[in-house]
Amino acid sequence: MVKKVARKFAKVPKTKGVPKVYLQGAKNKKKSLAELKSTAKKYKEGKLTKADMNRIAKKRSQSATKNYKKRFKG
Repeated sequence: MVKKVARKFAKVPKTKGVPKVYLQGAKNKKKSLAELKSTAKKYKEGKLTKADMNRIAKKRSQSATKNYKKRFKG
């Protein structure tokens, strides 16, 4: 019988529990951090609705800086 080993992930630099990369292109980093934390909390509690997700996605796309949007244009 093969014993499963827990997966190990590399340590990443974080800001108050959120990886810094997630806040990289944001105009207002504090606001983005608060939004990420509240969204995670709602998700864990099971209170995140489809309408909430659509609102959040729209807000996140508007939060990116001009240069960040240009670089990741697809």
